[in-house]
Amino acid sequence: MFNYLDQDKNQCEFFQIVPVEDLPNGERLFVEVDDKKIILFNLAGNLYALGDVCTHDDGPVGDGEIDGHEIICPRHGTRFNISTGQATSLPAVVDIPAYPIRVANIFCLYAPTIFKNASDSIARCDKP
Repeated sequence: MFNYLDQDKNQCEFFQIVPVEDLPNGERLFVEVDDKKIILFNLAGNLYALGDVCTHDDGPVGDGEIDGHEIICPRHGTRFNISTGQATSLPAVVDIPAYPIRVANIFCLYAPTIFKNASDSIARCDKP
């Protein structure tokens, strides 16, 4: 899987998704953009977006338990870092997509499929 966090944010076009107050601290929100299932997380006021897919079996991971900055796959127990998508335990060995988020005018913004040099793209930018 591709990690979109390293992409130049100037190559992204961000789209309004949800008011920030709809994603309170400690919560997650499921959205679908351009046929991509995404989980938005608010952890201690920091916003993150991951693809809702376990790379071990291609099933959803978003309903898994959150432990610190990791989400645990509800089927096989693989742990993924919420801020980077990195697989941190077996059985998965491939990271899940992590995307840029930007907060502007109280809305959580998200950038789907707009990178100039990537065919499958979404984005995560830090909260100002």
